Amino acid sequence: MLLRLSKWLVVLTLTLSLGGHWALLQSVAWTTMIAANLSANDSLTEAVSKTFDGEHPCPLCKAIKAGKKSEEKKEASMPTLKKFEFVSQTSPFVFATPSAFTLVGWRVELPASFSTTPPVPPPRTA
Repeated sequence: MLLRLSKWLVVLTLTLSLGGHWALLQSVAWTTMIAANLSANDSLTEAVSKTFDGEHPCPLCKAIKAGKKSEEKKEASMPTLKKFEFVSQTSPFVFATPSAFTLVGWRVELPASFSTTPPVPPPRTA
């Protein structure tokens, strides 16, 4: 339950940070505009064209546009972060081979049971 809730919380946070709330509000605005235009005895094609032509915005569309514009101003006025500047080393690092190299061998030691051969012929069960 807690894992599912945390996943939904991450999805909601990402959606809000990417501006998904504006898309949701705009969808609601368009739906209400189409419904209002249909109730004004317009045909479906006329209602859709009035909704999306941009010449007949509803109050919610105007509020969404103002909200997006104010959000853009906030992003533009944020101070830019300074980049870290690292001083380079005086001498570059170089990989060098060791002067003396000895290969250390290894051997595989098997248990004694692996080195013995099975009894010939195999024992019979009585």
